[in-house]
Amino acid sequence: MAGPRGAWVLTVSLLILIALQIFVQYRINVWNRSIFDALQARDSGAVLFQALMFPLLAAASVVLAVGAVFARMTTQRRWRAWLSGHVVDRWLANGRYYQLNLVPGDHQNPEGRIAEDLRIATDAPVDFCAGVLQAVLSALTFIAVLWSIGGPLSFRVGETWIVIPGFLVIAAVAYSLIASALMVGIGRGFVAASERKNQAEAEYRYVLTRLHENGESIALLGGEQEERAGLDRSLRQVLRRWRQLCSQHMRTTSVSQASVLVAPVIPVILSSPKFLDGTMTLGEVMQAASAFVFVQAAFSWLVDNYPRLADWAASAQRVASLLYSLDSLQEAEQGEGFGRIQRGEMQGAALRLHDLSVTLDDGTVVVNEADVVIAPGEKVLVVGESGTGKSTLVRAIAGLWPWGQGEVRVNSGSKLFLMPQRPYVPIGTLRRATTYPAPADEIPKEQVAEALELVGLGHLTDRIDEEAPWDQILSGGEKQRLAFARLLIVRPDIIVLDEATSALDPPSQEQLMRMISDQLPATTILSVGHRPELEAFHERKLMLERRSGGARLVRDLALASRRSRRARPRWRWPIRMGRNGKRRQAAE
Repeated sequence: MAGPRGAWVLTVSLLILIALQIFVQYRINVWNRSIFDALQARDSGAVLFQALMFPLLAAASVVLAVGAVFARMTTQRRWRAWLSGHVVDRWLANGRYYQLNLVPGDHQNPEGRIAEDLRIATDAPVDFCAGVLQAVLSALTFIAVLWSIGGPLSFRVGETWIVIPGFLVIAAVAYSLIASALMVGIGRGFVAASERKNQAEAEYRYVLTRLHENGESIALLGGEQEERAGLDRSLRQVLRRWRQLCSQHMRTTSVSQASVLVAPVIPVILSSPKFLDGTMTLGEVMQAASAFVFVQAAFSWLVDNYPRLADWAASAQRVASLLYSLDSLQEAEQGEGFGRIQRGEMQGAALRLHDLSVTLDDGTVVVNEADVVIAPGEKVLVVGESGTGKSTLVRAIAGLWPWGQGEVRVNSGSKLFLMPQRPYVPIGTLRRATTYPAPADEIPKEQVAEALELVGLGHLTDRIDEEAPWDQILSGGEKQRLAFARLLIVRPDIIVLDEATSALDPPSQEQLMRMISDQLPATTILSVGHRPELEAFHERKLMLERRSGGARLVRDLALASRRSRRARPRWRWPIRMGRNGKRRQAAE
């Protein structure tokens, strides 16, 4: 059963099971009185009857406890599935998982927060709600028991008789409040210590993951000792945080353990005067002792669960910090803060950048006032020094970078495909790696094999359906060839290449660029690269140059080797007013 109805059924079932558990606990409490009264009276028949009743009460308690566990854990599983889906959807939307690496904030190791902290943040509240409800019902039930069997306590001080009504209730509540106050005072640093421990664990996992993912480079460079030193530093930080948490656990354990030992003794000592003067039976004393423990446990629920509360608070805070960072990125997408690049469609040109300025999330300008029109099928090369913002510009064109001003317009209905310098190779078969991001089962095996042949990976065609760590098996150049094979499968209308041939030798680069020109002749290509050999495969060259106030496109050159013979829209430099009021070019 799924959906809201299923959630309501589980919730109501859990409430009923908790109420029935309290009823069975009450019956066992009454059984304590009956069995000890029968022993005191030496009534063998009554003792036998109570002995036969206990297995039934115990079986009912076990069945109800198992049912409550099922209802509670099923609720936790469904809540986690819902919240995980919600957070992952927001994390993956509009490239935010990538943008988190570019902005400051408390969102390090988001994968650890989603996998571990979110689990704790969803599991614990269900336990706490069920625990609080059980504690409240238990307290109300057994306070009534203590009040009815304990009655008032009378004693004389001098010539004055002092009467304390419900003395066992007052003692149970007072004892529980003192123990809870001690726990809060002693464990006040638990939340911070738990959060620091969780962060240190996440960072240690991240270092190990980085070592695994970059094993080839580390092995070739002989960086094992340096990596070991980094792992040792991270592990020492984890152990340091664990030591701090251990100190907190030791303090809280001293309170909880003392509470467990003292609680059963107090009601016996307090009830002994009434037992000795004959106003309480042995059964009533034992029932009072059992009820006192239940009331103390209910009121001391915080004592028993404070470490879990601290762990939950720390995990919830880490998830909340991630959601806050995602909210900030969403605000940037909606144009709040320092501005947002507007995206839309148009007719005619394949791509247009209109008065486009690309900034950092704090408003710092990276690329300033770019104004470019690219015709369908045109091949354009963007060049410039390292650090001028070329990669940032192409990410803004692809929609991964929201910060800035101006417009990016794409031809209506066109499919845009960005190829980064380091292609992503997913886990699974070579077929999945080749068809990514399309599902592997939607692309015929023959089409995948043909694409691999065309990009020079024909030697792998007999391993198309083999599952292997292809990210580790393929070299940097082979990964870039694989990315070109994806182009042949996706067949986009616009391709944005960001140093997509940097790992290839010039002959291989020439082979792949010529192959794309032959196989996708009508596709528009916007390339970012440094190699002069790339000019042979493009018609225009845009030069990006670093200037004060942000890099600018300062040249628009036609390349003779591929000069188009058809009329097409050209890039126009925006006109700006100089300080003297005269019109001037924005860039020379």
